[in-house]
Amino acid sequence: MRHLIGIAAALVISTSAALAHQLNVFAYVEDGVVIVESRFSNGNLPRLGEVSVLDGQGEALMLLPLTEDGTARFPLDPAHAETGLLIEVRTGEGHDNYWILTPEDIARGSGS
Repeated sequence: MRHLIGIAAALVISTSAALAHQLNVFAYVEDGVVIVESRFSNGNLPRLGEVSVLDGQGEALMLLPLTEDGTARFPLDPAHAETGLLIEVRTGEGHDNYWILTPEDIARGSGS
């Protein structure tokens, strides 16, 4: 029985540790610029990282570094306003996550 309790406790601790370092990604459009923000669930900013931008069909468009404040910015190509963008962030700490910027999100941020 103690062995099972020990295994259960180890699972809870390892699950908590994994959740403590979840990477959160958010992207939006402001004045024709796509702004990507990333931070860990504990509030810390990623130290290293890169942002992959893909079009609505999954074609790679660009690869950008994260800045020291956990962000990346790039001009919105109007050609992608109708298909949306997939924005993936990978950190030097081995975490990754993504944000789908829908055509509706782009229209809202572009004032359309």
